[in-house]
Amino acid sequence: MGRKATSDVVERFVRYCEVPSQSDPRTATTVPSTPAQFDMARVVASDLRALGAQDVKLDEHAYVTAHWPASAGAEKNPTLAFCCHLDTAWQTYGSSVHPQVKLYKGGRMVLGRGRDGAEVALDPAANSELKDLVGENLVTTDGTSLLGGDDKAAIAMVVSLLARLREDPELPHPALALAFVPDEEIGHGAALLDLDALGAAYGYTIDAGSLGEFCYETFNAAEATIRANGRSVHTGTAKDVMVNASEALFRVHQLVPPQDRPEFTQDREGFFYLERIESDCEDARADYIIRDHDRARFEARKDLLRSAVAQVNAEYALRPSTRDDQPVLSIDIHDQYRNMAEVITRPENALLIESARRAYEACGVTMRTVPMRGGTDGAQLSFRGLPCANLSACYHNAHGVTEFVPVRELETMVDVLQALVGIYAEG
Repeated sequence: MGRKATSDVVERFVRYCEVPSQSDPRTATTVPSTPAQFDMARVVASDLRALGAQDVKLDEHAYVTAHWPASAGAEKNPTLAFCCHLDTAWQTYGSSVHPQVKLYKGGRMVLGRGRDGAEVALDPAANSELKDLVGENLVTTDGTSLLGGDDKAAIAMVVSLLARLREDPELPHPALALAFVPDEEIGHGAALLDLDALGAAYGYTIDAGSLGEFCYETFNAAEATIRANGRSVHTGTAKDVMVNASEALFRVHQLVPPQDRPEFTQDREGFFYLERIESDCEDARADYIIRDHDRARFEARKDLLRSAVAQVNAEYALRPSTRDDQPVLSIDIHDQYRNMAEVITRPENALLIESARRAYEACGVTMRTVPMRGGTDGAQLSFRGLPCANLSACYHNAHGVTEFVPVRELETMVDVLQALVGIYAEG
């Protein structure tokens, strides 16, 4: 479907990956949370302007928005949105990034050496999908950082779609509204996106995994911060005096069901995830994320964590050292997003699912509808009045140094996007 022998989407993707743009939960009170996201935003805005996109804006929060006019005959069709995020995950190294394109010949493929000097490799034992990728080019890291395919592969796809539409204005498509947002990886994402100015009726985020994945169901999500206030004294005279804030947090964690951790769950099974912990004897903090597709179980999980904190406070209240003091532990829980299936499964939004299925099938791809074990800006946007389902961004092993994107998948998704906008041009 219009693919060139040498695809521009690969060039764009590699170039985007080379621009560090991690978000940072420690500075989440500002948007964007990191200045580096402005660097990525400026690159995207420049590329959009060079292609002739209309109304290209880069605002003070690193949001990039633009519009693309409809093809002849589709001017009256509703505007379709595409939304991608500019930031990359914060959980591992993301600066500097050295992407590479490597031919996968089968078996174990060494990517390079990590920052600790240890060998980093892709292994079929950990990635069963590699057996179907023998003889294909993969965009990978060099082992020193994550790649950033989540979500820069998506950005490259959308910009490459626009390049096709510029080259051949007769390709059918409705008016397009484009949004590239910061801080998705830390739960902020599209919160400040001006939907009235965007002017779309519905849309898609592009933030799912391998080719063919399609998501309209996400977790319900919350973040919990537990703080502990201790009392430090010399360990030789600590009896009935010391209150160890670190030990208080450890006690709470003991009350969280160990089977309900991400590494032991799958599909629609929810979890508690100890995201980070900072502690010493006098001051300690633990940040958890709470996830569940089912709303009732999600609320029960929040209650369980509150109960664990209350139980540990009660245990400390019996100690002479804390009997007359304030509670050792405090907890704050705030919701991040809801399961967007509540919106996407409404009858009026059925076209989002069926149109995606038709677009995948037009490109020889079988759509696989999966419950997303994470979040996407579509969850937030759907509840704000812009229904958005989620398409493949084609990354594998996201958030780690073995992340990779198959070139064939990357190129095929540009075909899928072309087919999709053609469907929405039918009227």
